Formats: sequence, C-alpha cells, structure tokens
Amino acid sequence: MAADLSARDVERAKFAFSIYDFEGNGTMDSFYIGDCLRALNLNPTLAVITKVGGKEKKKEKMIKTDDFLPIFAQVKKDKDAGSYEDFMEVLKLYDKTENGTMMYAELEHILLSLGERLEKTELEPVLKECCEEEDEDGFIPYEPFLKKMTAML
Repeated sequence: MAADLSARDVERAKFAFSIYDFEGNGTMDSFYIGDCLRALNLNPTLAVITKVGGKEKKKEKMIKTDDFLPIFAQVKKDKDAGSYEDFMEVLKLYDKTENGTMMYAELEHILLSLGERLEKTELEPVLKECCEEEDEDGFIPYEPFLKKMTAML
C-alpha cells in the first residue's frame, strides 16, 4: 500500500516519523502513530488510530519507518474523514431560518456530544478561535467557523 504514495509523500512521512524517533534508532513508539499522522495533516479518529496499530500506552510496541508508510498510505486514502462540503451540509440542518446562521449553543452541543466527544475545556479555545461573536439572539454564521476548522485539518 505504501506504493500508493508519491515520492514527496514518502519524504514527508519519513520526516514526520523522524520527529517521533526520539532515540534516533529508526523506530517510533506506536503510542505516537496518531500524533505523527496528524503532523502529516491527516485527521484520523481514535478508532482509526487503534485499528492501524496505535497503542494507548507508551513502550508497548515500536515500529520502523517501513511499518509506518503503509499506515500513512491507508489513512491518507480513507474517504470517511469528511470534507468541507460534507460538514456544510450537516450544519445547514441546524440553519432554521436558512440565512447561514445557527445557534451557538447548538454548535457547542454537537461538538460536545457527537462523535469523539470533547470536554468543554478542550472545546472552549477552539470555539473562541474559530467562531464569530454571537448576535443578540445567540446565532453565529457557521460558514466562517467551518472554513477555519477545515483549514486546520
């Protein structure tokens, strides 16, 4: 599956891998697979990370670059990650007046309770950074929020 990667992707993956090779011996702790994939601008869920060999504890398993490249290729080609257009369609469901706005409280509730749940302390800085101020009725435009969020991915 690593054959699906371009030479540039292989170079990027090896560089990211080298950052998590703390001992400089060509291995990375499987605990850092998710971090390494995210450093490569991918957005794997915790379930995907576990599925591809990520471990919840350090020092359970070490992998080599040649083991990581197929993992990178597999996650890179995953189509279930969602796109800007997919997320836009979902948020439109909460746009009751069809004017490009939704309740800030609803967005907060969605992010706290659906999918891989976030803690409120994790969510607050994200919303502060990505959301415009609520209007007097508690509404925010969701498109700027979504553009900022997908640009981060």
